[in-house]
Amino acid sequence: MTDFDNALARAHAHAPFLSMALGRLPHLEALLGAGEVEQALALAKSAGHGIDDTAIALRRERLALALVLAIGDLAHAFPLNRIITELSDFADRSLDSAIIAAIRRRTPDAEPAGFCAIALGKHGAQELNYSSDIDPILLYDPDTLPRRDRDDPAEAAQRIARALMEIMSNVTAEGYVFRVDLRLRPASEVSPLALSFDSAITHYESSALAWERAAYIRARAASGDIAAGQSFLDTIRPFVWRRSLDFGAIAEIGRLTTRIRDHYSAGQAIGPGYDLKRGRGGIREVEFFAQTHQLIHGGRNPTLRLRGTRASLDALAAAGIISHEDAQIMGESYDRLRTLEHRLQMVSDQQTHSLPTDPAALDSVARLEGLSDGAALVRELTHISDAVGRRFDALIKTYAPTGAVAVEAVSAADEFTARIDAWEGGQYRCLRSAEARDAFARIRPQLQRALAEAPDPPRALLRWEQLLAGLTSAINVFRLLEARPGLLALVMRILAHAPTLADELARRSDLLDTLIDRSAFDLPGSVEDIAAELSRGEAGDDYQRLLDTVRVRVGEMRFALGVQLIEGGRDPLEVAGALSRVAEAAIAVLGQAAIEEFRQSHGDVPGSHLAILGLGRLGGAALTHASDLDLVFLFSGLHEAESDGRRPLGATLYYNRLAQRVIAALSVPTAAGALFEVDTRLRPSGAQGPISVSFDSFERYQREEAWTWEHMALCRARPMFGTPVDRDALRQSIQEVLDLQCDPEKLRAEVLDMRATMAGHKPPKGPLDVKLARGGLVDIEFMVHFLQLRDRIARTPDLGEAVLTIENAALFPAGIHAAHDLMTRLLVVVRLVAPDGMFPPVASRGIVASACGLESWDLLLEAVLAARRQVAQAWHQVFDIALEIEG
Repeated sequence: MTDFDNALARAHAHAPFLSMALGRLPHLEALLGAGEVEQALALAKSAGHGIDDTAIALRRERLALALVLAIGDLAHAFPLNRIITELSDFADRSLDSAIIAAIRRRTPDAEPAGFCAIALGKHGAQELNYSSDIDPILLYDPDTLPRRDRDDPAEAAQRIARALMEIMSNVTAEGYVFRVDLRLRPASEVSPLALSFDSAITHYESSALAWERAAYIRARAASGDIAAGQSFLDTIRPFVWRRSLDFGAIAEIGRLTTRIRDHYSAGQAIGPGYDLKRGRGGIREVEFFAQTHQLIHGGRNPTLRLRGTRASLDALAAAGIISHEDAQIMGESYDRLRTLEHRLQMVSDQQTHSLPTDPAALDSVARLEGLSDGAALVRELTHISDAVGRRFDALIKTYAPTGAVAVEAVSAADEFTARIDAWEGGQYRCLRSAEARDAFARIRPQLQRALAEAPDPPRALLRWEQLLAGLTSAINVFRLLEARPGLLALVMRILAHAPTLADELARRSDLLDTLIDRSAFDLPGSVEDIAAELSRGEAGDDYQRLLDTVRVRVGEMRFALGVQLIEGGRDPLEVAGALSRVAEAAIAVLGQAAIEEFRQSHGDVPGSHLAILGLGRLGGAALTHASDLDLVFLFSGLHEAESDGRRPLGATLYYNRLAQRVIAALSVPTAAGALFEVDTRLRPSGAQGPISVSFDSFERYQREEAWTWEHMALCRARPMFGTPVDRDALRQSIQEVLDLQCDPEKLRAEVLDMRATMAGHKPPKGPLDVKLARGGLVDIEFMVHFLQLRDRIARTPDLGEAVLTIENAALFPAGIHAAHDLMTRLLVVVRLVAPDGMFPPVASRGIVASACGLESWDLLLEAVLAARRQVAQAWHQVFDIALEIEG
C-alpha cells in the first residue's frame, strides 16, 4: 500500500468530512490514489473557474483544496509550511474575490479600489489551519471607494462589508468559504463593520489596548486595495513597534501572559479534553512566547518584525534573545501541535482544538494520524506540553514573578511614584499644562488609594492610563473627581470589571457626568418617555445635530445601565428590557427624523407609510450591550404608487431608499460616535431581496415561499415603528401566517436539521457562551418556536413569557423558565464583564455570580450546568431525542 493509498484509507475510516469530500470529488480521489498530488492541487484551485456566482465558485474551490491538502498532508507529500501557506493564500484570494463582487453589486462597472482587508492572527502570519476563522480588519477610503453618486461613503462601505460576510460565511448547500470574525476591529461592540482608514489610525494612535499591539505583530494587507492597506500599516507601525518600553508596557506584558491560562482554565491538563491551542504547553503559548519577545525587542531591532511563528523564533535566537535550543524545541513543538490540530479539524471540518473526551473518538483521531491509539497520542502530547510549558512558565516568571501583578506592586511607593512621574513628565497630553498637573496633584493621594483598593488593581491601572491617553483635556475630570471622592472608587470598579464600559469611558470622559446624578441608577421609563428625552433639543437643530444628540444620550443611558449591572443594583433581566426600550425609542426618533428629511426631496407616498419590525432579542425585548438590531422594513399601501415630492419616486424605490436612510441614521458613526449595528438579513429573500417590501408582498412571501427558519424568526417579531393602524395590521398578518397548517413531522425534522447545522458551524465561543452551548438559550428558542408553530401556543415575542406559558401547559418539564432566566441573566452580564465568552478575571467573578442571584462563582457554574441539563430533559420531551451536555 502506497502512502497515498494508506492516507485515503485512513481518511475514509476516521474523517467523515474527508470521506464526504472524496465521495463528491471522485476525479480528485483518482489522481491522489495515483500519487499525482500536484496535478490534483492545480485542479482543485481551478474548481471554481467558469462559475459566475462568486460565492459558489469559492465554496467549490474551498472543498477541493481542503481535500487535496488533507490527503497530501496525511501522505506526507506536503510539509506543514506548504499546507498553511496554501490555505492562507486561498483566504487572500477568496477575500479579494468577495470584495470585488461586493463592490460590483452596486457599481458593476467600477474598478475596485479604496477597500482593504487587513489580515490578523494566523491569517496575517500565513499560518491558517484547516478550519480557521479569519479575523480581518475591513478598512476603506471614502475618497476612492466606488459608489453611486447619492451614496454616503460610510453607507457604501458597510454595504460592501455585509455583502462580503454573506459571500464568505453564509452556510449553503455548497458549504461555506471561511467563517469571518470581525470582532478584532476597534471598539467592535459599537463600531461599524468597516472603518475608514483615518478613524482606524486615530484609534490605534490614541485608544488601543495592549492586546491590539500583539495582534498587529502579524498584520498584513491581504486583499482588496493592498497598497492602501500597506500605507495604513506603515502609518501605525510606531504603535506596534515602540522604540522604548516604559513601565506600563512591561506590566501589560505580564498581564497578557498570565491571562492566557486564566481565561482558558478548562482543557489545561493533558488527557482527553486537552486543548491543543489554549492548554498549558499548547499552540497559543508558543505563539505568545515569540510575540512577547518581539514586543519587547522589536522596536529597536527591525529584524525581529516577522509574522511567522517559526521565523520569529529563529530570528530571536539569531539575535541572542533566546537560546538556539529554545528556538528549536519551541519551533518543532509548534509544528507538531499544528499538525495534530489539523487532524482534529479534518474529522468534521469544525474549528476544534480539544482532544475528544470519548475514548473511541480519541482513538480514531490518533489512527487518522497513523498512531496506534489515543494513549499514544496523549503520551506524545505530554512530552510536548511539558517542554513548551516549562519555557512559557519561565517567561511568566520574568515579567510577573508571582504569576500576576500583585496588589502591592500598584501601591508600593517607589513603583507607583515612578509610574506617576511618567504621567506627569509629558507622557499624556492632558497633563502637559501646569493647571492640569495642579488639578491632578490634588487627587493623586486618593487616586493611589483607589487603585490599591480596586478589585483588580493592575487591570484598573491599565484602564486608567487608557483613559488619560484618550483625554485632550483632563482638568474638569480631575476637579470632578476631587469634588466627588466616592466617584473615583466607582470609576475604578468600572475600569477593573467592565472592558466594554471602560472603552466607552476612554472615548467619552463626559460619561462621568452621568454618574453624578443618582437618577443615573434609575431604570429609564417607557419608550415614549425615552423618545421624548432623545428628541429634546434646541429650536432650529438640524438633522445632523439630532443624529449626534441621539448618539450621545443613548450612549449615556447604555453606560448607566452597564454601571447598574456592575454595581449589582439591577436584575440583568430589567437591564435587558431597558436596553430594548432605549433601542426602540431611538428607532422611533430617528425613523421619524429620517422620514422628515427624506420627504423634503421626495414628498410622501399617498395612502402609504413606513413600518419597521423588530426581531430576535430586540423583538423579544431582551437586548444585551453587544446586541445588534434585527430589523425588517415594510410599507403599507400599493407598491405601484408614486411619491408626490419635487423628485417623485415609485413606492418600492421610495421605501427602499428611505429604509437605507433609517439604517444609516441608526448605524453610521458621526462626530458623536456610533450607535447600533443593524442587521436586515431576516427580510424576505434575505440579503438577495430588497430592503423594504409592501405588506402584501411580505405576507405573500411568508405564506408561499418562506422557509421554516423564517417562520421561527417571525415568532419573535414585534412592530417597532409605524402608524397604530399599520402596527395592528402587521400583528394580525403575522398571527395568520403563524397559524398556517404545518406537517408536524416535517416541521420537527427541519427544526432538528437546522439546529444540528448551526451547532456544527457555530460552536460556543467559550465556557460562558450560554447562548450557543448545547442546552443553552438557542436550544430553548428552537423548542419554543417549534411548539409555537406546531401547537399554536404561547404566541408572544417575549421568550421568557413563552417559556412560562409552555411550562404551565406541561409541554416543558418544571424548571425550564428558571433555567431560561438564569442563562439570560448570565448572558446579559457576561457581555459586559467577559465579552469573549471566556471566564472573566477572578476579581470579577463575584459580580457575575451576584448578578445571577448566586452567592459564589462555583455555585453559579453548578447552577448553569444544572440548567443546561434541564434544557436537555426538555429537548428529549419535545423531540424524543437525547441531548448530551458536557459538564
